[in-house]
Amino acid sequence: MLGQIDISKRQAEIADLVQKNGFASVDELAERFDVTTQTIRRDVNGLCEFGILRRTHGGVEPPATTTNIHYSTRQILSLNEKRTIADLVAHDVQNGQSLAFSIGTTPEIVMQALSNHESLSIFTNNLNVAFTASGNPSFQVTIAGGRLRHGDRDVLGGVAQEFFARYKFDIGIFGVAGVDEDGTLLDFHEDEVAARQAILANCRQSFLVLDHTKFGRPAHVRGGHITDVSAVYSEKTLPADIADLIVPSRTRMVTPNGEVKI
Repeated sequence: MLGQIDISKRQAEIADLVQKNGFASVDELAERFDVTTQTIRRDVNGLCEFGILRRTHGGVEPPATTTNIHYSTRQILSLNEKRTIADLVAHDVQNGQSLAFSIGTTPEIVMQALSNHESLSIFTNNLNVAFTASGNPSFQVTIAGGRLRHGDRDVLGGVAQEFFARYKFDIGIFGVAGVDEDGTLLDFHEDEVAARQAILANCRQSFLVLDHTKFGRPAHVRGGHITDVSAVYSEKTLPADIADLIVPSRTRMVTPNGEVKI
């Protein structure tokens, strides 16, 4: 669930801005948010203490890492964009359907958007999704067993793959770490790819949910292509080179501007 890190709305916006731009000075942030530099320094100091940002000369930047950003940090980044995506998905899910959810913050927020649906059957290796789904008494929630991955609160490995292979789902809902310019889907770990591919192989429809920051984002484990899924949900129009790959395929593109269905 969101709220594991106690930060203000302004701090969340600062973190999002710095992650997107790569750097922001204290003076620039003070002007943007119309507060004093002292206030901004308190904000960024708190974000740095949580490991969300790090101080540099004159401002802040994202922390140096060659792995994925910590889950608690990802929960607050692009939050409005993820909620927009979640609302789009919720519109396309019918009461009574069976859904498989993978790991990640965007699938978690999609689950939150589905909280007012009725009689959904939820299958997941993502404990954050399971906890959210369990709040609706009409939902049936089934989770993968195995070793819990700290921080991300998910289960990966062979047990997760075998779990998803036991069922046939109406819809599989998953995200990715990044999308290469040739449409290759990327993640940071082989087990993340394997779990996602297990969902893809066992669902009637597959919904890829990702905000615009995932396009061109580097990650090193290949796992399928963007045209493998039934639909791509994003909060804004997809990059032209990606859209050109999707148009000849059977994949739908769904954004707030409408749906492109081929």
